[in-house]
Amino acid sequence: MTLFLNIMSLDQNLFLYLNSLHNSFGDHFFYMYTDTLIWLPLYASILYVIIKQQGQKSWITILFIILMVVLCDQISSQIFKDGFQRLRPSQNPLLEGLVHLVNGRKGGLYGFVSSHAANSFGLAMFSSLLFRYKPLTIVIFIWALINSYSRIYLGLHYLGDILGGGLLGIGVAILVYQIYLRTYNKIELSKRPIIELKKLISQKFNSADKKLIIFVFTTMMITLLIVAKLMVRLHG
Repeated sequence: MTLFLNIMSLDQNLFLYLNSLHNSFGDHFFYMYTDTLIWLPLYASILYVIIKQQGQKSWITILFIILMVVLCDQISSQIFKDGFQRLRPSQNPLLEGLVHLVNGRKGGLYGFVSSHAANSFGLAMFSSLLFRYKPLTIVIFIWALINSYSRIYLGLHYLGDILGGGLLGIGVAILVYQIYLRTYNKIELSKRPIIELKKLISQKFNSADKKLIIFVFTTMMITLLIVAKLMVRLHG
């Protein structure tokens, strides 16, 4: 029990420190960054590459990506949040006045584990396994990491919520990917070894298409940085 309380105390102290590192630019940038709809172009670029290269068979990959996201979201929300019922820092009365919130946003009541972290790292992990292209893997995990950190910055999650959500997302993505490979083999009426199938699927995506996803992310990052800078000049 003492160890648990020490861990919880450390988690709270780390949160308060990280959350205190705020300024006007960060408020605008992370508030935009954490919005799921902002990243529709990134999701669209991933879907475009899959459909372009896999054609009629792309529905299999898309279906499993949707399944992975739904599992991450529902397990984090329905099982972990409702099961542990750990108050978000923004909802914790003991931390009232200590948490930096942006635009008064507090989120739902419970925060363990972070659905944002689960979904982000789930998509990052599945994408890295699907495309098997190191530059893209680095970029997509940077995206997930910043997306997860934004939840701490905005006062909506403890670091422990983020770590738990990230591990959940990675675990679900690996599991769903393994099921995806075996399903792909069955639909193809193939008996290829799984190792060979991984390479075969990833090799269908050429480097130009993978670089397109990187380009979209980079362009959006630059855009968000510029917009946040302009917002500071306009509103402070």
